[in-house]
Amino acid sequence: MNLHLSPAPHVHSPQSTRVLMLNVIVALLPCVIAGVWVFGFAALATVLVSTVAAVLGELVWQALTKQKVRVDDLSAAVTGLILGLNLPAGAPWWLAALGGVFAVVIVKGLFGGLGDNFINPALAARAMLLASWPKYLTHWPAPAGVDAVTAATPLASPGSYTTAQLFLGRIPGAIGEVCKLAILIGFVYLVVTKTISWRIPVAMVASAALCGWVLGANPVATALSGGLLFGAVFMATDYVTCPMTVPGQWVYAVGAGLLVAIFRRFSVYPEGVTYAILLANISAPLLDRCFRRRVYGHEKGEKA
Repeated sequence: MNLHLSPAPHVHSPQSTRVLMLNVIVALLPCVIAGVWVFGFAALATVLVSTVAAVLGELVWQALTKQKVRVDDLSAAVTGLILGLNLPAGAPWWLAALGGVFAVVIVKGLFGGLGDNFINPALAARAMLLASWPKYLTHWPAPAGVDAVTAATPLASPGSYTTAQLFLGRIPGAIGEVCKLAILIGFVYLVVTKTISWRIPVAMVASAALCGWVLGANPVATALSGGLLFGAVFMATDYVTCPMTVPGQWVYAVGAGLLVAIFRRFSVYPEGVTYAILLANISAPLLDRCFRRRVYGHEKGEKA
């Protein structure tokens, strides 16, 4: 008989890792559908390649290292799906595949697997691809039906797109970030199913919009441009890399939002969501330590 021992108290929940990951996949489907609608089936091919590569990469890694193969928990599929939605439609297949393998093997597997990675695997993979092959991640295809091969994103060309275009997604950009309506549908689903809390996405977007306004940007355009909304909903809320305490989550989210606005205003690269969330991920353990709850059975101020 296998006994799994852990310290009390024991909290039972019907939400397994597989159920939570399945909820995220369902929430991401509107973004996939919107991406195909905007960019055509090249978007679907990019997402499928990164997802399959992530799943196969984790399967091979766990088999080679003689671990229990756990691809059925769907965490690798979620990582590959999020990475694919962060890429331009029609990105080279090897780029999407390399990113998927890097995310699950280097960022996740080498640090101990699910629950032990200290930064978001999909975002870390995107940062690696951007640093290594910037030409593929800084040229965005125009929406299907537009008489152009590539076009400037709203961040690179402020004021070129209406609020309706920004919201519905008929704009250049990464596959999953363009249609804000699809992202909000996924957000509502995740909150209703109690997969995530509303705190981090709302605080991150609000702080970025407010800071952007202070720095002279349109707050509505700030919230609806680039990957801010997608990153706040699907990546900043990652269980493993965000703080566990509620006060820590508020500070984490507000800090990430401020970094987004600062990067967009002062850096040479018009987007800053990737690096803002990665820096926030690194700060999460410190925030948990600063806002640590009193240990049950210990007096306030007593060392655990």
